[in-house]
Amino acid sequence: MEKKVKGKLMIIGGAEDKKGECIILKKLFELAGGQDANIVIMTVASEYPEKIGDEYTQIFKRFGAGSINAIHIRSRQDANHSGLVEQIEKASCIFFTGGDQLRITSLLGGTQAEEMLGKAYSRGIVIAGTSAGASVMSETMITSGNDDDAPKKCTLKMAPGLGLLKDVVIDQHFAQRGRIGRLLTAIAQNPHMLGLGIDEDTAVIIDSDAVFEIIGSHAVTIIDGKNLDFTNVSELKPDEILSITNVNMHVLSSGYAFDINLRKPLIGR
Repeated sequence: MEKKVKGKLMIIGGAEDKKGECIILKKLFELAGGQDANIVIMTVASEYPEKIGDEYTQIFKRFGAGSINAIHIRSRQDANHSGLVEQIEKASCIFFTGGDQLRITSLLGGTQAEEMLGKAYSRGIVIAGTSAGASVMSETMITSGNDDDAPKKCTLKMAPGLGLLKDVVIDQHFAQRGRIGRLLTAIAQNPHMLGLGIDEDTAVIIDSDAVFEIIGSHAVTIIDGKNLDFTNVSELKPDEILSITNVNMHVLSSGYAFDINLRKPLIGR
């Protein structure tokens, strides 16, 4: 069986606390090596890379990180630049900020930066992402879809992601933007996958054994369509409402864990 996870991932649902206890970002700092951390901030998803790069740089400086570099990739030529690729190679943590996930895949796909990212991940480097940087972690990602709406075929658009996490599709800002309809549609179209809906200021930390733990102030919704009895997704006209039966759903808060391989929550472990 192909491994679903090769290294360590932290996937954040967006809008993580940056001024209070900063539980998620402090945990990322620890995973990256603490004061010995070499953190690379990838702003490729953002339209305002300098601003967001500086914001996270100041946060990790406040924690005491030894080395922090914000990499602003604006073109595929940048993604093949040897100096930027070398910074990725030396990192102990690579962190993707929010923005537009299609910017990440369209600018990095097939470049030396993406190749080095894959090698770093296989070596066990921590790869993290928030908001758009979360969605892009999976093989197939949601790129757009109506918030707070009944599941409809036409409202969901998907595309290939970075492929670091196998057989999972991720949605972020989940409860806050009412995105359960679009995640259900994604699972109806890809029932072999698990759907992870990660709330704001909430994160999952996934080890190479494909078990993830939850931290943060809200919850993670897991939708499992493997045992679906019926869905009409292939028969729908674009604006018709989806029907889907026998979907398994779990909602887990901070401190709980889930085994992706076994498709089951781990309670009281």
